[in-house]
Amino acid sequence: MTSPSIPTDGESVLHLFFSVGPLADAAEIRAAVSSAEADGYQVVPVSVLGHKADLGFMVLGEDQWRLRRLQTELTAAGLELVDSYVSLTEISEYAKGVPDEMKQARLHPQLPPEGKPAFCFYPMSKRRNVDQNWFTLPYDERHSLMMEHGKSGRTFAGRILQVITGSTGIDDFEWGVTLFAQHPDDLKEVVYTMRYDEASAVYAEFGAFITGMTGTLDEVLESLQLGA
Repeated sequence: MTSPSIPTDGESVLHLFFSVGPLADAAEIRAAVSSAEADGYQVVPVSVLGHKADLGFMVLGEDQWRLRRLQTELTAAGLELVDSYVSLTEISEYAKGVPDEMKQARLHPQLPPEGKPAFCFYPMSKRRNVDQNWFTLPYDERHSLMMEHGKSGRTFAGRILQVITGSTGIDDFEWGVTLFAQHPDDLKEVVYTMRYDEASAVYAEFGAFITGMTGTLDEVLESLQLGA
């Protein structure tokens, strides 16, 4: 038995994005997902729009070995992995004083949220340019900028659920941002609005955006003609 690889606080998070190969087997995909869920892991299926992928899974749970096993089982089921992201749930240094209930919601989010099928994932980092170095700003200034940024986000309460996971030292960017929305235009509006905040407009770098719809596994597989 391997020793568990688990975070001290919170959960491990793995975003997996696949194309559907000619050998994709719906029964094996279902078996892999069901097994992970039986072990207490949350698996959010996504039908992806556009050329970047066909199918995605956001997986949350403690042990990274179990995430690796699910990844192996899904590729063995004939899915071709085209992109991925590794991160951890976390409490931001700017949110240390929030109530325990909010901390637990960030460390252990319950996904997917009901009534929010529109999905978007993107990674981001803070700039380290000579004249735009987030990490040379005093803490109080960074905190003020993030409070402004958070205030913009709260205007979308009820329309958007934002899950920010940390990936510094784990993947290419510093955070992964997963958005669940009532409508696709909610995704567009929240990102557009928050990009005007100084914390984003001056200091943020974004990776590729992957967009789609969450649903039951059967709904997602049927959208890919893998319902049998």
